[in-house]
Amino acid sequence: MSPLIILLIAIIAVVGMIIVLRVNAFIALTTAAILVSLLAPGPAEDKISRVAREFGTVAGNIGIVIALAAIVAKCLLDSGAADQIVRSFLRVLGEKRASWALLASAFVLSIPVFFDTVFYLLAPLARSLWRRTHRNYILYVTAVVAGAAITHNLVPPTPGPLFAASQLKIDLGLMILIGVLIGLPTAVVAMLACTIINRFMDIPMRPYVGEAEPEPLPDKHLPPLWLSLLPVVLPVLLISANTIARACAKGEGISTFATNLVAVTSIVGQPNLALLISAIIAMALLVWKRRLSLKQLAQRADEALTSGGIIILITAGGGALGGMLRTAGIQDSVAKLIGAGEQNTGLAILALAFAVSSLVKFAQGSCTVAVITASSMFAAMGITSEMLGCNVVYLATAICSGSLVGDWMNDSGFWVVARMSVLTEIETLKSFTIITGVVGLTGFAVTLVFAKLLPLA
Repeated sequence: MSPLIILLIAIIAVVGMIIVLRVNAFIALTTAAILVSLLAPGPAEDKISRVAREFGTVAGNIGIVIALAAIVAKCLLDSGAADQIVRSFLRVLGEKRASWALLASAFVLSIPVFFDTVFYLLAPLARSLWRRTHRNYILYVTAVVAGAAITHNLVPPTPGPLFAASQLKIDLGLMILIGVLIGLPTAVVAMLACTIINRFMDIPMRPYVGEAEPEPLPDKHLPPLWLSLLPVVLPVLLISANTIARACAKGEGISTFATNLVAVTSIVGQPNLALLISAIIAMALLVWKRRLSLKQLAQRADEALTSGGIIILITAGGGALGGMLRTAGIQDSVAKLIGAGEQNTGLAILALAFAVSSLVKFAQGSCTVAVITASSMFAAMGITSEMLGCNVVYLATAICSGSLVGDWMNDSGFWVVARMSVLTEIETLKSFTIITGVVGLTGFAVTLVFAKLLPLA
């Protein structure tokens, strides 16, 4: 059977099971991987076991990072560190720039914390600001959405970009650096879009029905800002330092100092160790501020790992699907179809990756599943820097940007924003859906500019 037909069957199987049959994403991806493996060439006795082997390889590459990131996120929220970061941005930028403070806070917090959780944290602050100003409620809400969406979908260790980097064989430090660089101008454009949406949607804040507003903690109960930021910033710095050190150490005439530096950064900047250090700091911070016993700390870690475990299963299932597509020979078929090195081939591949990710997102609702599905398929195609005319990291950011376009009622984030902001479905479509679409399209446009001006090939 043609590898391209097998690819089409895989797409129909994943989307059909998730959308039509309402099957869990992990089961859908794993079932599709088994189906592809059965259709692919190879010994009959190996067709099922190779799915499990590929599943284990992917889980081994990213499982520890996702699990530790989940613990960091839980500890930041429970210790008050996340709250301290937000209040510090508000103090520095002032009430007149409160929307920028909310966007910046969401931008930082969404690096280790999932989108839904960041919005749960910041929505009460948006409501509190409206009580003081009685204006710009939609601006505050959309600013939180924009900031959280950008880094959640572009910057590891959140599962989507982490998986894309793993599957496409991209250095994690490079993925972080490029994700942040693309995210910054995207945030500026997003804020402009938030301002425009706010002008057309002069909606007041509505009270929660039958629910009390959450009471914020007093400032004295929050950890200091530098400690609050440390679990977020430290792993990013360690991983990025390893990438930069190794890049500087390439070539002839390398000094002994540079060699020793790489030896150190290759250990402390290894993602698993960097996230472990961050998790230890975050747990210590939680114990200190909330006076938890070791048993209580273990319970918090268990809660974090429960949610992280689901993400690990889904990402590993997507990795198994990608591995089976490679086994089916999709790489050779795609290379013959598009022709390596032809003019505009790279642009066409990036546009196709963006479109595929957007289509999967629109069909099934989850940004993470969209990135996992699209990354698995394009990794199986064996896309190289030579084919793109730029570094493969831009393929990853194109896929991640595409996963933001097409947000509507089948996305859990849609209902989180609607419920926490007390907006109707139509109002949420006019605000949340539009701003995530703007972020996705802008992220893709900035990706194309970077690919041209900073190809890194």
